[in-house]
Formats: sequence, structure tokens, C-alpha cells
Amino acid sequence: RTDAGSRWKDAISAPTRSRPLPAPANGAAMFTGIVTAIGTIAATEQRGDLHVRIACPFDPDRIGIGASIACSGVCLTVTERGGTPGDAWFAVDVSQETVSRTVPGQWEEGRRLNLEPSLRLGDELGGHLVTGHVDAVGEVAQARRVDGSIHLEVRAPKALAPFIAPKGSITVDGVSLTVNAVEDEADGAARFALNIIPHTGEVTTLGHLAEGDRVNLEIDVLARYLKRMQALAG
Repeated sequence: RTDAGSRWKDAISAPTRSRPLPAPANGAAMFTGIVTAIGTIAATEQRGDLHVRIACPFDPDRIGIGASIACSGVCLTVTERGGTPGDAWFAVDVSQETVSRTVPGQWEEGRRLNLEPSLRLGDELGGHLVTGHVDAVGEVAQARRVDGSIHLEVRAPKALAPFIAPKGSITVDGVSLTVNAVEDEADGAARFALNIIPHTGEVTTLGHLAEGDRVNLEIDVLARYLKRMQALAG
């Protein structure tokens, strides 16, 4: 699941064939962690909440007002959209709570974001189930190239350590990835390893990560429920 998938190609090369970005029905939006495009923050404005305009290669006619789009792992609601196919933009409002719980500097002009529209019934589940709610911010402890791929090691805070397991799933800046290995540290934090294949490095922002960079983390929703059931069992 280190492959960002073919939906990114569809969104770039043939926007008229990419799936519409629907307004949400009753219930929470869900994602898969398969990024379809990279967007760039074109402008921001403080309006109580932070109003953010994001340039993207989507078709604006296929972006619904009220649609949910994950922006580097954060589920946000489209409030405006415009532009032309392949050179579009959409706007979202980012609450101060969201700003405080995501990577510092993420909502600044010029920042590149991994984009994924929410799932619709019948869509392929190419990664794993992702809610778009960031659980914590991690830090890149190591980033090095190995045979064309990128070996990443990320340090996650203590609260997330019980949910991270070898061969399990985790979302890093909105990208569904498989954990290769986990090392528990003395302070209770977890350091986990990932392999970013060349394709994923090219079609997401992960290919530009460096040591010390911060990333949004979301644990696997199934791991969350399993932990809860274990706690109730005793």
C-alpha cells in the first residue's frame, strides 16, 4: 500500500473521467489514503476560522459544494470552488482546533498538500479505511534513499504506540502506508519504519520529507476498535 494508485493519474490527465467529489450524505466521510493529486495553498485569510484556498488539478464542475476532501490527512469541507479543468481551486475553512492539532506551518501559503476526495459507495478500497481525523503529529527521524525507494523512520508519541504494529496500516500526511517495523523507545514513544516506493514519492509530498520534518498521523481505525475491545475485556 505504498503505491498512491491510478486515481492520481486520472485526476491529472483526464479530469472529466475522474470521479465527482460528492457532497456528504448523512454520516461521516471516509477515505482510503490513496492520494489523487497534490494541491498548493494559494491564499489564506483569517475569518475567525482560517479560510484557505487550494489550487488543484481537478475539474471544478465535479467538485461539489459541501464535498469532503482530505488535505494531507485532514478531512475538510469545500465551501467554494472555481477555475478550469486541470487548473482549478477550492476553498475550505480550517478551525483553530484543527490548526493546533496538525503539522505546524501546514496551512501557510505555498504549502503542498496531498488531496483525496471522500469515498462513495462502490468505490475501490485501495488503501485502508481512513477517517481524516489526525491523531497526532509525528517527526521524521530518518529519511534515506535505498535502491530508488525512500526508507522513512517516523517517531510517534506515546499515546499512539499501542496502535502501531509491524505489517499494520498507518496514514502519514494522508497516505496509506504499511508499517515495516516498530521499535519502542524508553520514553514510551514508538519509532516505526516505512518504505516509500518511487511512484508514491513522486505523486505525493512524501518524496520530499527530510529528517526533522513533522507529519500528520492517523492510526488504523480497526486498531482503535481492537484496543477498545481489549480494554473492556479486562
